[in-house]
Amino acid sequence: MQITAIMDWQRGARTGLAEAVYASGKTAADIANIVMQAADGGHRLLLTRLAPDAFAVLPSPTSALLDYDPISQTAILGRAESRSGLDVAVVSAGMSDVMVAGEALRTLQFAGVATSHVADVGVAGLWRLMERLEQIQKHSVVIAVAGMEGALFSVLAGLIRAPIIAVPTSVGYGVSSGGRLALGSALGSCAPGLVAVNIDNGFGAAQAALRILNLVRREG
Repeated sequence: MQITAIMDWQRGARTGLAEAVYASGKTAADIANIVMQAADGGHRLLLTRLAPDAFAVLPSPTSALLDYDPISQTAILGRAESRSGLDVAVVSAGMSDVMVAGEALRTLQFAGVATSHVADVGVAGLWRLMERLEQIQKHSVVIAVAGMEGALFSVLAGLIRAPIIAVPTSVGYGVSSGGRLALGSALGSCAPGLVAVNIDNGFGAAQAALRILNLVRREG
């Protein structure tokens, strides 16, 4: 059964957040039709959760149009215009969090926002985070990505002034399995002002950061 996607190309003008496509569960034909519809209309497009095996079976005219990153499983159609003045740090606790951190980074880069990735600074070796703290403090918004017990969220929120968006990841085992413990840590944090998105939702965290940046720009 073939269903034609109805795209929301006016979303950017309406909300400040461009249309994006969640690729998981879509066939190669579905994705090809969406990408070609965007290309024909002169629209830029971000695709998330596009697994390497799914990208590999896309028709070559489609895949040739896309900037694909297998680590974050994202693909970008078109080039972003740089938006100067504000930037975002994505701070990730461990190397295993790289896919989710990468999804956030690529979503921000698609929107033309300058980013820094401060990686592998989990609190099990707190000195790693403290050595990078001055760099993190320079950013307008911080996205914190962590699995296991999610301790990074509260530690960061107690040390910096910028808005912090916590992204719990499904990295872990035992009581940490599936990211529930990290999510509970983010939601139950005693550090005031910390906000959280759903487990593994790097895209959603980046979209929240973009809303903050858009508001700051509008207010001058």
